[in-house]
Amino acid sequence: MRIALLGGSGRIGTSLLSYALQAGHEVTALARRPESLAAAAALTVIPGDAADADAVFATIDGADAVLSALGPRGAKTPALLDNAARNMVAGMHKAEVQRLIAVSAAGAFISGDPDMGAVTKFVLPRLLRSQFADVQQMESQIAASGLDWTLVRATRLVDTPATGRYRVRPSYPPAGGRKISRADVAHFMQAALLERSWIQARPVLAY
Repeated sequence: MRIALLGGSGRIGTSLLSYALQAGHEVTALARRPESLAAAAALTVIPGDAADADAVFATIDGADAVLSALGPRGAKTPALLDNAARNMVAGMHKAEVQRLIAVSAAGAFISGDPDMGAVTKFVLPRLLRSQFADVQQMESQIAASGLDWTLVRATRLVDTPATGRYRVRPSYPPAGGRKISRADVAHFMQAALLERSWIQARPVLAY
């Protein structure tokens, strides 16, 4: 399979890249710093970032599927995910690529979570207003794209090794689930790609 990868130099992205190369896939990765990705025979690196529509299209063109491990960057780039989603959707339609799996954030949708306490629902969206707005805009664009998308809503991300054992629930975190490792997010994305599962769905991952 030929995979286009955005966010490949991040902590989820490096795990995704490792899984893909070990499985024998060909990967084209978009990277602001190409030197941050170790050379591999099946890896092609496109210099640039997700705000550059031409670089995004060059990454996607010829792929069978697109994986995005991009995350919000905060106040300095408040619309990163929104802009990236616009470029990915346009590039995928132009290149006639249908499958998209993108990292999202469960916290951005906390106000609708039936199991979350009222205080957390009140405080967290105010603390992370700009980041959550960016995630919500990204999801809206992708959900309206007509693509075979999966939006992987991660709970609080931690840097522990992959276990391959976690709980998944549509839209909101599994009861009591508050965290997930970046490596296990990558594990789930790889599985969803190979199994063609969770299409046009918003799975939430947690231990």
